[in-house]
Amino acid sequence: MDIVKNILVLIASPRVGWEDINAGGIATSRVLRVAFYPLLALLAITTFVPMFYDKTITLSMSLMMAIINFSSYFFSYHIVCYLLGGFYPQLVKTRGATARLHELVLYSLIYLVLLAIIANVLPINFTPIFFMMTYLVWIVYRGTQYMGLDKPREPRFLIATSALLLLTPFVIQQLLNMLIVK
Repeated sequence: MDIVKNILVLIASPRVGWEDINAGGIATSRVLRVAFYPLLALLAITTFVPMFYDKTITLSMSLMMAIINFSSYFFSYHIVCYLLGGFYPQLVKTRGATARLHELVLYSLIYLVLLAIIANVLPINFTPIFFMMTYLVWIVYRGTQYMGLDKPREPRFLIATSALLLLTPFVIQQLLNMLIVK
């Protein structure tokens, strides 16, 4: 229940959310197991919802989209953590710093997965959901203080992290769409 509270508080107030996450001491593996992977499964399941109101979508198309959606966020978590660890080696020098980096990426991706679930369930393309993705920049901005970076490095970290978090799932989805969907 603490994880759900952390997610909701992080979305409502990122500063307070990151403080709660820092004080909570919940292991990253637990957040993956209890929140991220179940949300990815829910995301995959919601890709079948459009079949009920759009008769042109087949079961095979929905199954391919479920695999693409699941895979894009699953691999994004690992890729973004790896790239940020390479760009900012001071963030992976200690076990605690590495855990904070993984939590920043994980909670940020959870926010994007929630938006993707909402987009899958709605029967129309609801453009404000895509604008809500820009709120991720504010979540990451508040997370830079949680990371304990030096002030001069914060702007570059914010830009790099936000860009990686927003673009990596999109790029993976486009690549998989090119490979799978014909």
